[in-house]
Amino acid sequence: MAGGIVGYPLDRLYEEVAFLTYYLHWDYTAVLNLEHSERDRWCSEVSKINQKLGGGEEKKNFFEA
Repeated sequence: MAGGIVGYPLDRLYEEVAFLTYYLHWDYTAVLNLEHSERDRWCSEVSKINQKLGGGEEKKNFFEA
């Protein structure tokens, strides 16, 4: 029987890291070292700001574009 740790989806991790490094100009390693819940929260907060600045489209967050 194969064992191991089930990880966070790699594609989603790349999206979150790219999003935060692009918008916040944070260092790649700093973003990568964040816990998933904290990284997800930062993505949500930046998305809220983008919605307000972008005319208020009715999307929950950036990743639903």
